[in-house]
Amino acid sequence: MAVITHQENPTLVESSVSATIHAPFEKIDLPAWCYALPEAEYQACSPAHVAAGATTSPDGRAMSINVEVIGGSLIVQHYVEEIGEPDHLRLVSRSDLFTPAGRTKIDVVWDLQVRRVDDETCEFTNTVRSSAPPEMQEFLARQGLAFDAFAAARRPNSVAHNQQETPEFAKSIERHALG
Repeated sequence: MAVITHQENPTLVESSVSATIHAPFEKIDLPAWCYALPEAEYQACSPAHVAAGATTSPDGRAMSINVEVIGGSLIVQHYVEEIGEPDHLRLVSRSDLFTPAGRTKIDVVWDLQVRRVDDETCEFTNTVRSSAPPEMQEFLARQGLAFDAFAAARRPNSVAHNQQETPEFAKSIERHALG
């Protein structure tokens, strides 16, 4: 039996994309937008988006549940709020990843930030970082897959997904702020 040595949740992909929101900074409320986001609007932000909803974690923190397909793999994200300010929302998830080779876990940090540009404009930055918890590292080792090769294969799809959804999220946040 092979000995598996774990890195401490090594990064698979980190992607950060910015877009403009045409709304006053004072009207932006990222947590309110996220937890009230209608499923149809979430789906309209990317063809990869399957479903979205809001709930609370066992310890009472706000949660966003997102389901999407990235690079042919279904991912169910159980995002728990870590930072919940009007201009900064950071959510963390130990997500379920369904690949053609089976099911495993992936850690995802979804970090949304808004900064004032002027009285009527903001810059929205959507950063997504995925990393490999021990379950994923073992999953890859059982298949004989090198971590670096797996990460390199995921990167183009993950980055393209963030580039696609970020401007649509910005439009949705804008509608929420001005609605």
